Amino acid sequence: MGLPCGVFNSRPEEDMAIVRTKTQWFLIALGIAFAATLAIYLPMDWLVWLIMLGIYVVAVLGLHIVTGLCGQFSMGHSAFMLVGAYTTALLGQKYGVPAWGTLPLAGLFAGVVGLVFATPAVRIKGFYLVMATIAAQFIIQWVVREGDWAGGVYGTPVPDLVFFGKIVDYRGFWWLTLVVVLASIYFVKNLQRTATGRRLVAVRDNDLAAEVMGVNLFQTKLLAFFVGSFFAGIAGWLWAYFMGHITPLQFDFKLSLMFLGMVIVGGMGSTTGAIFGTVILRLTEKLVDYISAALSDAFPGIAVQIFPAMSLIVFAAVVMFFIMVEPRGAYHRFTRFKIFYRLHPFSF
Repeated sequence: MGLPCGVFNSRPEEDMAIVRTKTQWFLIALGIAFAATLAIYLPMDWLVWLIMLGIYVVAVLGLHIVTGLCGQFSMGHSAFMLVGAYTTALLGQKYGVPAWGTLPLAGLFAGVVGLVFATPAVRIKGFYLVMATIAAQFIIQWVVREGDWAGGVYGTPVPDLVFFGKIVDYRGFWWLTLVVVLASIYFVKNLQRTATGRRLVAVRDNDLAAEVMGVNLFQTKLLAFFVGSFFAGIAGWLWAYFMGHITPLQFDFKLSLMFLGMVIVGGMGSTTGAIFGTVILRLTEKLVDYISAALSDAFPGIAVQIFPAMSLIVFAAVVMFFIMVEPRGAYHRFTRFKIFYRLHPFSF
């Protein structure tokens, strides 16, 4: 997208910069400060929603690397989040590993499990790749659910998150989540600018042409799955400490579908789009919950049968709407509005 009138780049480094103008720097700093202060003023239910939003953003950024950048559809992303969560819980509970020790291990364990399932999966594409990742979802969930070492279907407790001798409350957890989210965004935005990021995009756009140009398809796809699963593991680390008790049912196939829907709604191939999609669908879910609660009081006879599934119905409708009306996602529509605003009143 072009720069505002009167703003131009004189060096290649400026053209590759993530933040290009002083106005953007100011808005980013203002946004971070505003997000940090939300923990002070928001009521408890909205603070919980905000923390879950941050966890979802980290997970969706991982799926964005696999699907948005590399073009490999993954329908089992929540299973790798499960691996990160259980790594955190078991290491902390049985071996007393502190939170900062379980953080990288949760990501690494999830990344390794992602590599195990990606090794046969990257040799196929299209429908067969989708089915392979679905199989990974149910296999991982089944192994954890049926194993006594993980608490079975009842799950396992997670130790309290303690920093400097104090248990972290919801307010502190939001600040921790915000730091992880910002670090994740910074990493993914920088990844897109590197040679590795360009190889991922080349494989997505035309894998045959990329291979002719010397790109190792097998290694590139494996790397995408490893990094994407690593982010899912980090999201699982946050999830485990926030929930305090985890079960395999928390990381079901529906959650994987929701992650993929967030990537589609926001716009595949865009880091900002992945964030847009997560915010849009989470806000939609919150709005549907409010409406369902109000309608349940007005129509108690049908509330039990219909309203529990209302969020899934609306989620499917929103995803289908974007696929048919704006397949390039909400962020693409936002960029078009910015271009129109900058050029107004001119039409060229």
